[in-house]
Amino acid sequence: MSNFPQFNVLEEAILVEKPEKKEPLGVLFWICVGWIGLNIVGAIFANVLPIENPLFQNYSLVNAGPSLHHLFGTDDLGRDIFSRVVYGSRVSLSVGAGAMLIGFGVGAPLGMLAAFRRGRFDAILTNVMYVLLAFPAIIATIAILSFWTPRTLFKIIVVIGIASVPLVYRVIRTATLSVATKDFIVAAKVQGATDRRILLRELMPNIAPIAISFLLIGVATVIALEGALAFLGLSVNPPTPSWGNMINESRTILQMNPWLVIFPSAALCLFLLCLNFIGDRLRHHFDVTEVKL
Repeated sequence: MSNFPQFNVLEEAILVEKPEKKEPLGVLFWICVGWIGLNIVGAIFANVLPIENPLFQNYSLVNAGPSLHHLFGTDDLGRDIFSRVVYGSRVSLSVGAGAMLIGFGVGAPLGMLAAFRRGRFDAILTNVMYVLLAFPAIIATIAILSFWTPRTLFKIIVVIGIASVPLVYRVIRTATLSVATKDFIVAAKVQGATDRRILLRELMPNIAPIAISFLLIGVATVIALEGALAFLGLSVNPPTPSWGNMINESRTILQMNPWLVIFPSAALCLFLLCLNFIGDRLRHHFDVTEVKL
């Protein structure tokens, strides 16, 4: 009988740390997810949607207001603004997703390896990344795109993607450092698990929530950057529509046709707000805390 109290004490010691009940994501989160999904579907299937050609010019209907036939009105060349907003999402989403895929494809593995291996490899790579972070990425992007002509969507994605590598490296390295010293990682090493197995099976699932959250916020930041580049005339060349290009084109006729800036700006702002909200909610939802006795 004397063994039972000892067993209970041991059981309590094992169950000291319990995860808190996770907060529900909420209705607003799913509304934002639905809006993001709607934009992605519209961008992918724009060719088969029952909307007008975004390049078709109808000079008999110039600078018209919203109507049943033209939901967002027309621009100074008679092109349908709604169609151009839908097709313009292709460029903005391609730049945001493509650039961050490059950034994560290069920066995330390097950040994980540096934090896991440590030593000279970590010191050299981290110093190099910090030097790159010290130089403003937006200035480098503007300079490169100004001289690397003719500008194409591929070039824009590559330049912004490479510029995002140091920041992705820093975030993933920091997240990996917080996990690499946990007991289950030490236990895996003691049991003889290979570095590849530890990185893929132990570290990656634990830093995935942080990575996904930062990925979404990064996509939003890159889309905003593309809009700024378009405003400077450094994005895709007209008449290819993008949200940034449409806002840039509206500067000369803003007083005559405010719809040309209102609708692409609203589409851009709503998309960025939804992405940031989703990323922030996921970060809070997957935040691991421990219950204290």
